[in-house]
Amino acid sequence: MSLALKPRLRMAPSPTGFLHLGTLRTALFGYLLARKWQGSFILRIEDTDEKRSVSGAKESLLAVFKLFGLEFDEGPEQGGSYGPYIQSERLELYKKYAEDLVARNEAYYCFATAEELETLRQEQIARQEPPRYDRRFRDYPLEEAKARIAKGDPFVIRHKMPLEGEIKVKDELRGEISFSAADIEDYVLLKSDGWPTYHLASVVDDHLMSITHVTRGDEWLPSLPKHIALYRAFKWEAPKFIHLPLILNKGGGKLSKRQGDVFAEDFLKQGYLKEALINFVALLGWHPKNDQEIFSLKELEKTFDLDGIGVSPAIFDQDKLDSLNSHYIKKMELDDLLLLAKPFLPTGKSDEYLKAVIALEQPRLKKLSELMESSDFFFKSKLDFDSSLLLWKSLSREQTKMNLLFIKELLEKFPAGEWNKEKLEGSIVGFLKSENKPLGDYLWPLRVALSGRKASPGPFEIAAVIGKEETLDKINQAIGSLV
Repeated sequence: MSLALKPRLRMAPSPTGFLHLGTLRTALFGYLLARKWQGSFILRIEDTDEKRSVSGAKESLLAVFKLFGLEFDEGPEQGGSYGPYIQSERLELYKKYAEDLVARNEAYYCFATAEELETLRQEQIARQEPPRYDRRFRDYPLEEAKARIAKGDPFVIRHKMPLEGEIKVKDELRGEISFSAADIEDYVLLKSDGWPTYHLASVVDDHLMSITHVTRGDEWLPSLPKHIALYRAFKWEAPKFIHLPLILNKGGGKLSKRQGDVFAEDFLKQGYLKEALINFVALLGWHPKNDQEIFSLKELEKTFDLDGIGVSPAIFDQDKLDSLNSHYIKKMELDDLLLLAKPFLPTGKSDEYLKAVIALEQPRLKKLSELMESSDFFFKSKLDFDSSLLLWKSLSREQTKMNLLFIKELLEKFPAGEWNKEKLEGSIVGFLKSENKPLGDYLWPLRVALSGRKASPGPFEIAAVIGKEETLDKINQAIGSLV
């Protein structure tokens, strides 16, 4: 493979469940670099770990990538000249290349049983040694090994790693890194069931698919010397490796399910917008040259670059995500926001009613799942709240009741055809001022009567949405609670 080729980057997720934010970040960075370099972005499904594969996860991954606008040039759906793009459909290839390494004395057959390896592990732990395979079959005669295989003895194929010296590797972000060969065991390439490990499958596929750059999380850095040694064993040119920084929570630990949502689907279900998530994830480890923080996917395709990716861990900042999401919610057209918000609101109301409610909440929303919590009074005919909340400052219950009766009489005379926020507010506030009546003494109990809350939109905004009949009914309920 020549790296003079047009850049080819790949995303190679395992279908093990939902899309982790770290996986989304890896996919996004690979996609953006491919677009920046006018290369190709390839999707390959790495489903060789049968125990971890989840039914339907592949289809879910494809749907989520499509939702976020990450388009692949080749893959299971698109096809291409380097398929198949699902590893379970490439098993004969891995077996062929593993056997080829054995024939060239770069790998060997190992017959150690699971029980023997566990005994070895326990003995090493007892001696306070790092547990690892002891290479007991490394120099086993090949003819004897083949005779055992012919008899049906189970085996794996292990890579014959260098025993001494250093394996020097290069990461595009960190430069050259050295690993002591003595610290790396002879790891498994082909399992006893004939399926490859990640190490063998990824190296074979990246070579055969002419991948020029590999983006992946830096938790894979310890595997890099194994992969480089494998490329050398095959006498293949390795791609360039870009290991992305870890994503940590504010406490400095790894993101985990126990500490909060880590899957893209969970954030979408909470009412985070795809545009906000893409923008947020792009800034997890990448720093634009200026102070810009708001980026559409199209803007990222033009702006994103390798130089801006750091090596220090990226911190997952929930407040920043909320702020970005709020920004995108505020920018949305009301009709588009309605479509996204409907699943978070009760049924039974017209679209126009829902839009009126959403328009009031839109400037304050951090995520769509907050909608019902902040606006439930728009959907209740009776409100449950402590009547003392109606009292403004030192007003008595009797005076508050009289003030609400006064407001009610004004509203009863108000023409239904002019029942909107501007007309209501202009008329009622204008009249109160003309009578030298303190606005708080009247508008505070009115707002609480309509919302049942200390904090809510203004009383005339609420009244305009719920209409004249329900406004008067809720005022009556409030007056009754003061008796």
